[in-house]
Amino acid sequence: MNIGDRVRLLHGSEEGTIRKISSSGRIEVEIEDGFIIPAQKQELVLVHESEKKHFGSKTEEASTIETPLPISAPKDQGLYLAFVPINDQSLILYLINDSHHGYLAHTSEVHGSNHRTLFADKLQAGEAKKFDDRLLKEMDEWPAFLLRFIPIQQKLEKAIPAFERTIRMKPTQFFKHLSKAPRLDKNAYVFALEQTTKELDIRALNQDLNPINSKSEQISTKRPAASIDLHIEKLVKESKEMSNSEILRIQLEAFEKNLDQAIASGMDQITFIHGIGNGVLRKEIHKRLSQIQNIKYFQDTQKDNWGYGATLVRIS
Repeated sequence: MNIGDRVRLLHGSEEGTIRKISSSGRIEVEIEDGFIIPAQKQELVLVHESEKKHFGSKTEEASTIETPLPISAPKDQGLYLAFVPINDQSLILYLINDSHHGYLAHTSEVHGSNHRTLFADKLQAGEAKKFDDRLLKEMDEWPAFLLRFIPIQQKLEKAIPAFERTIRMKPTQFFKHLSKAPRLDKNAYVFALEQTTKELDIRALNQDLNPINSKSEQISTKRPAASIDLHIEKLVKESKEMSNSEILRIQLEAFEKNLDQAIASGMDQITFIHGIGNGVLRKEIHKRLSQIQNIKYFQDTQKDNWGYGATLVRIS
């Protein structure tokens, strides 16, 4: 196998292109929508040109199906959050609308008082859309998910109320939800997001899906150190085989976690040591800081020691 080869996962139906091969044998495969998933060589099989010629690619096959599958849910049900396993490590997240109504859907991850949008788009009746990926081994560190749905009603009819759900996944709950995902026809961990179109009690709904019910669950108020070193070797034991995007994600999660703890514990300031490098981490940190209301200001600091490799954050 070489970089650029088309491959299929043996334990799933996903296909993609090899983007990186490490010395340890781990292979990074880019599947549709640009998601990168890790796999071992023995988990993959090459898709040969002769196979494409006779059977066509999955993308080509999918594009010829114009008539949607019949909607299986009753009229007032059918919105789901699904985690589809790609291998024993990786999951791809889907929003599924198996109802008779289209929705404006918005999904974000919650870090204390801060949110990051993962998906904001129309979700038509009978449609399933990918919006993120996650590693199973990091489940304890997954943020909460906030999902909001506004119905699209194009004719005059009885109003369908908008609703939202806030959920945090826990292993004891998560693995009980393995079933066949609607619209995808794949085994997945599936969570029904809507049970009725009546006025919804948001608190009761959130409680049903194991939400964040206390501040201690939302975010630890443990006071972080005055200076946080975000160099990857300070955050994880093994980083040699990580891709740049994976390293950046871990660094930003550590930044957000410690910033949230600093705000929650009443600290006046905190310093993040991000290094100089190519400037991507510094730029992303400054971008996020500029969007947070309870930050007085931030600036490059400790220039004698770090050049422009550290940022001081003053908290209001």
